[in-house]
This record gives sequence, C-alpha cells and structure tokens, in this order.
Amino acid sequence: MFELIKKAMFTGIGMAAMTKDKVEELAADFIKKGNLSEQEGRKLVDELMKKSEESQTEFKKQLDEIVCSTLEKMEVARRGQIDELREEIMQLRQAVEKLQNASGADQF
Repeated sequence: MFELIKKAMFTGIGMAAMTKDKVEELAADFIKKGNLSEQEGRKLVDELMKKSEESQTEFKKQLDEIVCSTLEKMEVARRGQIDELREEIMQLRQAVEKLQNASGADQF
C-alpha cells in the first residue's frame, strides 16, 4: 500500500513544485486515514522532499541551459565578455597615451 501511495504521489504531483509543508500535510492526511503508519509517513516525507529537491535541481539546470542557448542565438554579450572588452580598451588607451607622450603629439 505504501509503495502504491508513493508512486501515485510521484506521478500525480509536480515534484519541482512541492514544498515541505505540502508534503507533510499530505503525509499527515494519509496517517490520519490509517493508510500509513507514522514511520511510513516520515519516510514518505523524506523521500518526497529528496525527489522534489532533485527535480528542482534538474529543472534549474535545464532552465540555465535554455537561457544560455537562447542568449547565444541572440548573440547577446555576457558580462565576462564585456569585462574583457573593457580591459582591452583600457590597455589600448594606455598604449595610445604612451605613443602620444613619446611623440609629443596631443592627438593622432
């Protein structure tokens, strides 16, 4: 019976959306109705929370991949790329200033 209840909950509830309060509430209902013992209820809560956390982690990973892929397709520069360009510009400015100072010219 416990395995059947667990399987039904895994398939019937979006694991990534489950909160600990909701899981505990569902387990308490099953315990009250006599479908689960308290020990089985605690085990169910632990297993559901573990699955929920795994689902959230996987969902975040997939979302990150989709966002990165979309930004790459849009050819949007990332912060690291912009920082690299800023550094290059700063180095070029310093090189230009050195050349100007060495030649005594104010401008090119």
